[in-house]
Amino acid sequence: MLVLSRHRDESIMIGDDVVVTIVDIRGDKVRLGINAPQDIPVHRQEVYEAIQRENKKAMQVKPGQTRDLGK
Repeated sequence: MLVLSRHRDESIMIGDDVVVTIVDIRGDKVRLGINAPQDIPVHRQEVYEAIQRENKKAMQVKPGQTRDLGK
């Protein structure tokens, strides 16, 4: 893991297309601004993990089980 120190309004680059900027620091919380191309999904880790769980569940649905979806 790379660990960097940044002050408010300073940024880091990830590759050529993603910029992460420190927007605000309040106590033990840091607000980040992330500028990335629209084709790169950006999620909080807990949201990403929930999406992955739902995708795995969806892959386990058998063809006959989809018949009643949308009713």
